Amino acid sequence: MIEVKDLVKSYGELRAVDGITFSVESGEFFGILGPNGAGKTTTLEMIEGLREPDAGEVRLLGAPPWPRDIDLCRRIGVQLQSSAFFEKLTAREQLRTFADLYGSPHSRVDELLDEVGLADKGDESTDDLSGGQKQRLSIACTLVNDPEVVFLDEPTAALDPQARRNLWDLLGRLNDRGRTVVLTTHSMEEAEALCDRVAIVDRGKLLAIDSPTNLVRELDAPVRIALVRGSVTEDRARSVVGVESVQVDGDSIVLVTRDPAPVLTELARLDALEGLQVRGGTLEDVFLNLTGREYRA
Repeated sequence: MIEVKDLVKSYGELRAVDGITFSVESGEFFGILGPNGAGKTTTLEMIEGLREPDAGEVRLLGAPPWPRDIDLCRRIGVQLQSSAFFEKLTAREQLRTFADLYGSPHSRVDELLDEVGLADKGDESTDDLSGGQKQRLSIACTLVNDPEVVFLDEPTAALDPQARRNLWDLLGRLNDRGRTVVLTTHSMEEAEALCDRVAIVDRGKLLAIDSPTNLVRELDAPVRIALVRGSVTEDRARSVVGVESVQVDGDSIVLVTRDPAPVLTELARLDALEGLQVRGGTLEDVFLNLTGREYRA
């Protein structure tokens, strides 16, 4: 569906995208993951045909997206970081207007409202919708032409946790129905929850690409088992077979291990499981390993 090869884009002295190469398969939920300023949006805009690359090649659905190709635009759906609606229109009227712009029938409008969970909001002004509802309406507008590929640029960035989770459910359903989805995000949790594969980028460079599970597995990060401080002594914790180190973190005592099964068995025998939390490796650990510095949102 998408092929990107040696993509480059600079703004003056800043190399925003520096030789990025990857591909996206049909039906894949693909994430471009990185901190703010990593080059995610610039990469996405060149794939969408909104910006001209300085060097490299992009093929979208088998064709170059630049110069702008109207026929190609009809086959994709794009949600930008900042969504804007026509003033004084209801949610249903917004969708009908977008349908007219694409030459799409109005018959799908109510279906789309239902698909994004806004069936009861169709006659409300967009000014009266919550932030999460506006984002869902924006996604409905993105789908009005029944696109083969959907591009979403940090769609949950400004949402509260509950609205973010609701939108994740919606995005997962879109992909389950066979759509190819390309998402940029700076949320490690979001990438792990949604994406089949992620490309981790920072400072314009591609650092790694694989499924979140494989990236974490290849890191071979230790498991951290946090206990309520006082449930076991530090000396007793260090004596547990399989524990590599013990750390005190505020009100918790943290056992670090690469073999958690016998450690958890021993903690159960010691009746020390109350309040226990287990944390394995994460994409943030992968990022830290790749760059040697903490992830910044």
